[in-house]
Amino acid sequence: MDLFKTWKKDIPASIVVFFVALPLCLGVALASGAPVFSGIIAGVIGGIVIGFLSKSPIGVSGPAAGLVVIVLNAITDLGAYELFLVAVVLAGIFQILLGILKAGVIGYYFPSSVIKGMLCAIGISIFLKQIPLAFGYTEKFDLLNFSFDKITTGAIVITAISLFILIVWDNVLGKKSAFFKLLPGSLVAVCIGILYQITIGESNHEVFSIDHNLLVKVPVPESVTDFLGQFTLPDFASGLTNPLVWQVAFTIAVVGSLETLLSVEATDKIDPLKRQTPTNRELIAQGVGNSLSGLIGGLPITQVIVRSSANAMSGGLSKLSTILHGVLLLVSIVSIPMFLNLIPNAVLASILLVIGYKLGNPKQFLDMKKLGKDQLIPFAVTVIAILATDLLKGIIIGLIVGVVVSLIKSYNNSHVMLVKEGSVFHMNLAEEVTFVNRGAIVKELDRLEPGSNLEIDVRKTKILDYDIVEYFDEFKVKAKNNNINIRLISERGIVDNPQSFREFFGYAIVAGAH
Repeated sequence: MDLFKTWKKDIPASIVVFFVALPLCLGVALASGAPVFSGIIAGVIGGIVIGFLSKSPIGVSGPAAGLVVIVLNAITDLGAYELFLVAVVLAGIFQILLGILKAGVIGYYFPSSVIKGMLCAIGISIFLKQIPLAFGYTEKFDLLNFSFDKITTGAIVITAISLFILIVWDNVLGKKSAFFKLLPGSLVAVCIGILYQITIGESNHEVFSIDHNLLVKVPVPESVTDFLGQFTLPDFASGLTNPLVWQVAFTIAVVGSLETLLSVEATDKIDPLKRQTPTNRELIAQGVGNSLSGLIGGLPITQVIVRSSANAMSGGLSKLSTILHGVLLLVSIVSIPMFLNLIPNAVLASILLVIGYKLGNPKQFLDMKKLGKDQLIPFAVTVIAILATDLLKGIIIGLIVGVVVSLIKSYNNSHVMLVKEGSVFHMNLAEEVTFVNRGAIVKELDRLEPGSNLEIDVRKTKILDYDIVEYFDEFKVKAKNNNINIRLISERGIVDNPQSFREFFGYAIVAGAH
């Protein structure tokens, strides 16, 4: 797709992604125990460098919240941020190798219900985490020790105004004029928020003022030297000979690659044009980005579903929005950091509340219920597990449940239950019958009474496990002792009371020849 073909949608979307990414870049760095500027570095490289190299049309990369615990522990264990940066560079090299070895196919083996559950859980998590910011809670939020005295009225006012603008802009004004589609409501909300802070928020008004602790905090360099001093170089001399550095690098590469592949799967699902991202190319792009980020002091990077979702929900259609958001991060941090520090967190919280609601819409549970239990159960378990633990653990739990549900479904669908027509019982085997299905078949055949007539139809069967064939031979002995007549119907003809199922199918059963 031509990079500028859909610029009318991509430019407004890039502005939304910028305002979503900015606080996330700062917040992830702070939570990781890393220099705040390292999050901005990762955001810029994730937007510009990976944006150019990746083939993901609407995917956005940057520092990931899912790696926070790993990064925090790694920096603590290594004892120096410069050593950690060596691990980030090496992790990028590992990812490039994974891409070359075509390990990107891993993402294709995650059930759709688990991916949808991940998106829903992330949406709910985003929504819930913004509530304290939206209410201007002045201390660390604790539901058990909640106090109304710690709520900021000014933050509530600006949250209400921002939400009104965002909702009306999308649902009313955007449908009436092309102008409102071109100018994002989030930009208007941010401008109103800055205006509020300049006129009222800083007035020390007893009720409506907003404390500086509730504003965006971007590093403000006083000179070019000060700005360049925020970049940190890796200590290769000590790092390359440190076994722990290599261990951290491998961990970041594996976990970061998995998060990226899951985000790619999820992002492709919400892409309005339903394009498919080349996953191996994505791993290589992420690897290049991580190596470059580590070289100049940045955090590890993954494709991030929060930014990607914001891009998709805001109408982004090409890589232009991703690249532009990275350019905006770079330009803003260089030219207007003091201006950015006038943005109330409540405005950004409002933007994320809307995005979180769209992702975690409760209606999804009803939609999944209509699709059946085999879709609803993995979806619901994934949502609950992610909210109860963390992203990676929740996905693993959801995947395990998804596999179990799939096995149960396969167990039940291995054959048509015994159907009696007159004095004959019919059993039609499915296209693929494996050892998993043995229990269900045994259970059905145990129902046969002495003197019954059984027809086993394998005309549609392409794959028949040796375990099943072996059981049929065991059952043949039992059938003979109980005067049960067996008729085998296959594409090769009809055989009554076959002497040996193994000889009949031969070794070609795996290939489906019968």
